[in-house]
Amino acid sequence: MSTESAPGRTRRATAAPDPRITVAVITRDRAASLLRTLDALAELPERPPVIVVDNSRDDTTRRAVRGHPALTRLLRPAVNTGALGRNLAVRHARTPYVAFSDDDSWWEPGSLRRAADLLDHHPRLGLLAARTLVGDQAAEDPLNAVLDASPLPAEPDLPGRPVLGFLGCACVVRREAFLAVGGFHPLLFFGGEETLLAYDLAAEGWGVAYEPTLCARHHPEDHGRTGRPFLVRRNHVLTTCLRRPWPVALRAGAGLAVAAAAGRPGARRALKETLVRFPAALARRRTLPPHVEHAARLLDRQAAVRPQEDPAR
Repeated sequence: MSTESAPGRTRRATAAPDPRITVAVITRDRAASLLRTLDALAELPERPPVIVVDNSRDDTTRRAVRGHPALTRLLRPAVNTGALGRNLAVRHARTPYVAFSDDDSWWEPGSLRRAADLLDHHPRLGLLAARTLVGDQAAEDPLNAVLDASPLPAEPDLPGRPVLGFLGCACVVRREAFLAVGGFHPLLFFGGEETLLAYDLAAEGWGVAYEPTLCARHHPEDHGRTGRPFLVRRNHVLTTCLRRPWPVALRAGAGLAVAAAAGRPGARRALKETLVRFPAALARRRTLPPHVEHAARLLDRQAAVRPQEDPAR
């Protein structure tokens, strides 16, 4: 893996920087989109250091962003790391808090400072999930309403609403907590990887909360990425195998098998990939403590009345 530090250039933002928080960005073969994200991050009053993990197949992205005023460090792994690129970025960060963005998302001015303040004042808080606005029209991401309606009871030492889910490109983590639980799980790689991290943080006593006063902007490309539905299906089942009781895991696996038999898009591939990874999931299986499993069951019941929602959320 190679690393590059960007030469110093004057940023357009003029407010005093906030030394508490870094932004970590993962990207792959989307230089134009990444440049838009870096431009937006350069405008933030917090002036955060930005670490980009470039999973691209060639040097196009490196050449495009070289010298950008927002970029603090560019990490180029030898292989595509998927969501694990965030783990790499967090290890290289030198601030107590790290915000995640993708190459098509960024943060609203003031949100990072607000997140750092909340993490300062709530020492058990491990992860903050932000409100996400999509596209030029700033439409509400459907997940906002799901998180805001979380059935989990309020916890007096946490802000916002306790949750066990979030959007990977719209959250802020306490670096200590993230590293303590191992970050995003290597078995999942990418696609619906957030739930397992939330489980693991909660299992170790860290709080996970949705705070709608924090806001991230998401501008996905119209054509998006191919293969994501397959990955989300696969990882939903693997997550249950890794952390939930066997009846829950078996129901998830059976649901995927039925979807595959019915020929639903991506289901057959998801089933095949799940079976390939099942021995590794079994070897790494560690069920949740009772209080976290209880919370997960409350969320299962909430999801049961929303059949249209993504099963990994």
